[in-house]
Amino acid sequence: MTIRIGNAPCSWGVEFANDPRNPAWETVLSQCAEAGYKGIELGPVGFMPEDPALLSEGLARHDLELIGGVVFLAFHDPDQWDDVRDGAVRTCKALSAHGARHLVLIDSISPRRAPTAGRASEAEQMDAPEWKAFVDRIRTIARMGAEEYGLTVGMHAHAAGFIDFEPELERLLDEVDEGILKICFDTGHHSYAGFDPVAFMRRHIGRISYMHFKDIDPKVKAAAIANRTGFYDACGQGIFCNLGEGDVDFPAVRQVLLDTGFEGWCTVEQDCDPAGDTSPVDDAAANRAYLESIGFN
Repeated sequence: MTIRIGNAPCSWGVEFANDPRNPAWETVLSQCAEAGYKGIELGPVGFMPEDPALLSEGLARHDLELIGGVVFLAFHDPDQWDDVRDGAVRTCKALSAHGARHLVLIDSISPRRAPTAGRASEAEQMDAPEWKAFVDRIRTIARMGAEEYGLTVGMHAHAAGFIDFEPELERLLDEVDEGILKICFDTGHHSYAGFDPVAFMRRHIGRISYMHFKDIDPKVKAAAIANRTGFYDACGQGIFCNLGEGDVDFPAVRQVLLDTGFEGWCTVEQDCDPAGDTSPVDDAAANRAYLESIGFN
């Protein structure tokens, strides 16, 4: 069994391709390799070069493998459907060009959901027709990725989107064929949502195709819930912390993976502000060292 540890551009604060605060893509590749990783995600489409030759040369220069890519767009908004499809097609083409396997779908942050991140009982729910159309859009992109491009497609629950809380993710999984949609499981977002990541993994490990390793500061989370802090403010307060410093039980996560014979990539995500006072390369190295200390090679 082989578990490989990668990282992602979001650990350098890259959430949107056109953010002028983003570091250069070459810097991200260089520092990812410097921190001890052998694989990296694509990041938002358009951040890395879409010319396959140019990106291939950059990956080879730093001895990095492209793991996968994320479509982090507004699946919840029918008015943005053209943008979702365009981003998904471009991401699929980029992944296919470099032999990457994982296409990750995330419903992006909604103004209707951001104020109640972490508070499932208060979160606004879609009505039946809206939910059906939402699921149909996810199904369409999942089928395209799986059947047209041969990718492994995983749904990723994310705070402040409409697939955030455990019941929503499980409802979606019940409604979309496992043959085209699996789970990209993010430990930190599951904890932020108020649920137990390890318990979820034990129930659903057979459908988890890919892992995102993220940790949550329990003090910041508790204060955010008590103070009804919205998603953006909680991020600014440091709710996403370095691995091993939060409430996710990573030794137990590792044991579930070992017990079930999981193989493949697990990608570290240390979300940060690209203009903040953190050092992404130092955090990336610290996260790699922590994972090594608990038995991930």
